Amino acid sequence: MEKMNVRFMIVLMVMSLVLGFSSAVDFRWRKTAGFSDRFARAVSSVVFPVHGNVYPLGYYNVTIHIGQPPRPYYLDLDTGSDLTWLQCDAPCVRCLEAPHPLYQPSSDLIPCNDPLCKALHLNDNQRSEAPEQCDYEVEYADGGSSLGVLVRDVFSLNYTKGLRLTPRLALGCGYDQIPGVSSHHPLDGVLGLGRGKVSILSQLHSQGYVKNVIGHCLSSLGGGILFFGNDLYDSSRVSWTPMSREYSKHYSPAMGGELLFGGRTTGLKNLLTVFDSGSSYTYFNSKAYQAVTYLLKRELSGKPLKEARDDHTLPLCWQGRRPLMNIEEVKKYFKPLALSFKTSWRSKSLFEIPPEAYLIISMKGNVCLGILNGTEIGLQNLNLIGDISMQDQMIIYDNEKQSIGWFPADCDELASLKAAQVFEY
Repeated sequence: MEKMNVRFMIVLMVMSLVLGFSSAVDFRWRKTAGFSDRFARAVSSVVFPVHGNVYPLGYYNVTIHIGQPPRPYYLDLDTGSDLTWLQCDAPCVRCLEAPHPLYQPSSDLIPCNDPLCKALHLNDNQRSEAPEQCDYEVEYADGGSSLGVLVRDVFSLNYTKGLRLTPRLALGCGYDQIPGVSSHHPLDGVLGLGRGKVSILSQLHSQGYVKNVIGHCLSSLGGGILFFGNDLYDSSRVSWTPMSREYSKHYSPAMGGELLFGGRTTGLKNLLTVFDSGSSYTYFNSKAYQAVTYLLKRELSGKPLKEARDDHTLPLCWQGRRPLMNIEEVKKYFKPLALSFKTSWRSKSLFEIPPEAYLIISMKGNVCLGILNGTEIGLQNLNLIGDISMQDQMIIYDNEKQSIGWFPADCDELASLKAAQVFEY
């Protein structure tokens, strides 16, 4: 079987781009309260509690019940790829450690002439040796991969009001998995949330269950929510930027971003950017990464922090006079970053990345930079916004209006809303 085009996704998981910490606390509370009201009234959105964190776990996942009878599976969130797949007893040639028993596939094989199979292989030359089945092979940027066949099975989902949905959706039965260099946790599979027709969101939309809109709110304290549908937020409070029509595989702004440091331009413009919940950390291309590390080191000169060369948690860490407990102790030494995206010829949307959205505190009590050099791992000129930079913000991917949006939110508060608990079996 010939390989598919590589889909960018880094099973590392850590995003945290906190937009608008300049807002007053009471204003943020009012924003969250407004969201809560909409949450309670929503009737056509599907919401999932999210579990995990950027560090030390390095991933976020949701529990989805699949099959008849429905069985629970932990799936890693990935807006950077389309295909949802489970480790599968078909039998399994090579499977990774999993938190649940391997998925027992349904007998509903998807043939190679099915529209979803054709959509999956739209940009490759794969020819199936067995026309009665649709083979797939998906590879990720960290070297991980899954090989298998497409099947259809029942997904047990709920609207926010508790109405049960049982759509039959296509997923991958993965019988041969290779772990990525950054994948160190047990997993049942991956929840593909990309823009392609084979993604779960696209399938639900095509069957009339939800609007073609996806969003997530990942808490810096761990956990959060994932939702499908467009009635959980006030669009007027969202900072929007158009999606790229040329770079249609991923959630990428139409106009390249301009990188700011401390509110001032770095001179780096037209940065090709992708929002990817499959990556724990944020990745800049080599030029942008070198600029950021140079500016940070210059700012830290004379400050009570020095490089911790014996801490290999991330490539660049600093230690204080004593072990650090949280970011609050040192964030005054770090300036905020931001990406400015043009929304029209004279207006822009600013995606702010405060220190909390690009730093972690390691187990050794040092502060480490959660922005990495993407060129070194094969991302070339791509700049990937990972979980660490999306934390404590509502991130919305509106495929209906072809726009990406964000606004600051108390994701921990939203995750604890009683309405979300109907999704826990």
